[in-house]
Amino acid sequence: MSETATGTRALDRAADLVATVVHADEPMSFADLQDASGLAKSTTSRLLTALERSGLLERDPSGSYVAGRLFWLYAARHDPWEELVRLARPVMDALGADTGETVHLSVARGERVVQVAQVDSTFLLGTRDWTDVEVPAHCSALGKVLLAWGALELPEGDLERPTPSTLPDADAVRRDCEQARRRGWALTQDELEIGLTGIAVPVFGVRDDVVASLGISGPTPRLAQRADELGRRLLDRSAALSSLLRGPARPTTVGGTARTENEEVVA
Repeated sequence: MSETATGTRALDRAADLVATVVHADEPMSFADLQDASGLAKSTTSRLLTALERSGLLERDPSGSYVAGRLFWLYAARHDPWEELVRLARPVMDALGADTGETVHLSVARGERVVQVAQVDSTFLLGTRDWTDVEVPAHCSALGKVLLAWGALELPEGDLERPTPSTLPDADAVRRDCEQARRRGWALTQDELEIGLTGIAVPVFGVRDDVVASLGISGPTPRLAQRADELGRRLLDRSAALSSLLRGPARPTTVGGTARTENEEVVA
């Protein structure tokens, strides 16, 4: 085997070890990584030592492997939502082209709902720019998604009621969130502002937790009769975005043969 081919193979094996650690739900021991990779003990040891030197992996106090300092350095130096917005932008653009309505992407930051991206409506009568505008979570479809899927908690005490249609109390919000989980999408109609309707769905990350909400908004007369249709369309788009965030299927080893998680083993 040529030197170039050998080097490429080693690089692939090292990258697989890093990916395995990063995707794991908890720190991984040396034995776990050797089993997952199917590599010889000496090869696994040599690659892990090199990855530690480079800062791509490190060991916790128990000796198990976790993502290294380079990952945390990168995260500290960059907007944590930059990559999410980059991946979401084509999905949002397609959704805007399909519906003509304003498209939103929001995340939970502390106890707040923060919009991190928006695609404007193509209609003359659309909605305003909501970027960096703080609204109560229970009044927006985006916020209701984060409440319903556990990314946010309802504040204690009385809830704000911007309009007569706003849900009156925490029990009403919880019932509405339960309904949103059953059908897969959340709805607000005249609850934040009279004449404004919003529909939103969850976006899931690598751990199957909700990392964002994707939604559309527009005038109530235009959206109210299309809520079911638009909710299903949003679900399709959010599924595509969630797939992008999760990344490619991770390789596992079965009987010494590498395969992806979604492949069947054929005898």
